[in-house]
Amino acid sequence: MLREMGKVRRERILLGLASAALATGVALPLAAHGAFLLAGAGMRWTAIVLLCWFALGRRSLTPWILAAMVTGTEIGVDAPRFAVELRVLSDVFLRLVKTIVAPLILATLITGIAGHGDMKSVGRMAWKSLVYFEVITTLALVIGLVAIHVTQAGVGLAVPRARTQVQGSVPGASGPAAQTEPQHWQDFVLHVFPENLIRSIYEGQILQVSVFAVFFGIALAGLPETKRAPVLRLTESISEVMFKFTNIVMYFAPVAVGAALAYTVGQMGAGVLVNLGKLVLTYYGALIALVILVLVPVMLLFRIPVLGFAKAVAEPASIAFATSASEAALPRAMEAMEAFGVPRKIVAFVIPAGYSFNMDGAAVYLTLASMFVAQAAGLHLSLGEQVGMVLLLMLASKGVSGVPRATLMVLMAAAASLRLPPEPIFVILGIDAVMDMGRTTANVVGNCLASAVVARWEGEFGKELPSAVVAQGMAE
Repeated sequence: MLREMGKVRRERILLGLASAALATGVALPLAAHGAFLLAGAGMRWTAIVLLCWFALGRRSLTPWILAAMVTGTEIGVDAPRFAVELRVLSDVFLRLVKTIVAPLILATLITGIAGHGDMKSVGRMAWKSLVYFEVITTLALVIGLVAIHVTQAGVGLAVPRARTQVQGSVPGASGPAAQTEPQHWQDFVLHVFPENLIRSIYEGQILQVSVFAVFFGIALAGLPETKRAPVLRLTESISEVMFKFTNIVMYFAPVAVGAALAYTVGQMGAGVLVNLGKLVLTYYGALIALVILVLVPVMLLFRIPVLGFAKAVAEPASIAFATSASEAALPRAMEAMEAFGVPRKIVAFVIPAGYSFNMDGAAVYLTLASMFVAQAAGLHLSLGEQVGMVLLLMLASKGVSGVPRATLMVLMAAAASLRLPPEPIFVILGIDAVMDMGRTTANVVGNCLASAVVARWEGEFGKELPSAVVAQGMAE
């Protein structure tokens, strides 16, 4: 206990010193020039050393990503020519993540649908949960889209397009044959459905992969257990392998984040940080709008006590915010909802299912980030294209909640399908960890609310007392 208290005290001191050194290093160049510029750079590098020292004592990538963000920004300011050359490191990370997307979504979406067994046996609880998930997810996607249109956070960023794909080209193609004519709605509908799964994976057509996975999962769920079990075990094993693959790739994330910010600042100057700050504020403002305009009205509509619910989810939400991992908050969230009055059978079905099908915070982020990419690249998406983007993200976001930074992969896949350039994603990568805390918290809170809504919808809310173990655990 004393050792842990000493460790916490040391970490607080290191963070305090690093913050003070960083603030001083930023303020000195603003106040004067000459020798003060050198002193300011020295203070900022001192802050970087302190942040790395702090990260050494933590078993998490988040402190290293924070240190990498500061380091990359400083390299971009101090050595812009060298910083631009670091672009290759973020390119490597981007390529590795792209290799994960299709097999991961394919395996997890099939497992998520077929893993619950015969959909008919699930009954009313299943369709009510799915209807609720889709309605709330759609509203969250729309809120993110409206928020970025209001703030225009990506406008004026002027991301270089020298190494991006030509607008309107088919991913993976090149030359004149890659150009396509503007699509009519019939072409878009036809393009949703895969003609060849391998080709869809090769071209990065993640919507087609998702549609295939949905049909495959439904078909698999309809088979007898003896026929379904071997295939389900295979998809579950593939999911686990891809999770492990992702964990390995994510060890490279701090390097990629630092390189991405170094390249961005070195190429475009420190003024890009204004757009990044505006993006973060836009996202958290959108989350507040989600709570006020969607979650609170849902609680009032289904007669769920607002203050009681807020008290019940406070602990799992704080765990989610601190760890940026929905899974870390899952056990406590299930206990909290059972203690709140949701029967265990509903908690056990709705919350785990929601982790795959009801990611409210991620939904807000995906439309907001996708439009930020378009704005930063100076591209205009028509109303039809934006509606198509919402439909694409609604489906592509399902089933990948178990993966760290899963929404980053979905964003990359969506950008490829929408033919958006990848450069602005490098900019978002630098501050993704900051938004991930709010994103994860919103996901957990949304799934807790979903369990309470289904319980009230089924007429079983508050009719079953929590077990003695759960009641004791929540009382401690």
